[in-house]
Amino acid sequence: MAVSDPIADMLTKIRNASQAKHEKVDISTSKMKLQIVKILKNEGYVKNFKKVTKDGVSNIRVFLRYDDNQSPVLHGIKRVSTPGRRVYCGYRNMPRVFNGHGVVVVSTSTGVITGKKASEQMIGGELICTIW
Repeated sequence: MAVSDPIADMLTKIRNASQAKHEKVDISTSKMKLQIVKILKNEGYVKNFKKVTKDGVSNIRVFLRYDDNQSPVLHGIKRVSTPGRRVYCGYRNMPRVFNGHGVVVVSTSTGVITGKKASEQMIGGELICTIW
């Protein structure tokens, strides 16, 4: 079955694996997905990731992170812009997630970056997802 929104599918896989306390989750590879996973790692929501090729199919293996009580560090991840409804935002009114405790992922002309970096660089773009 064809997936109409591969980024939402990736976010759902990560969210479900985190809630089910899995150690890792495999996601099909694309440049956009790889950039989002890099942001997740840099912000401390996942332990690590690596590209894995098996039988000629390339995947991203994401290793999930948990705290000392084995509860997930990733509390929530939500898709903002969808294929049917694109959401754009300028740098002046970039949304804040949980009063600055979360992260907004933005696709800009310079690449996929966090909302904080987009505001610092004075660049707007498409809101991909929010993470908290």
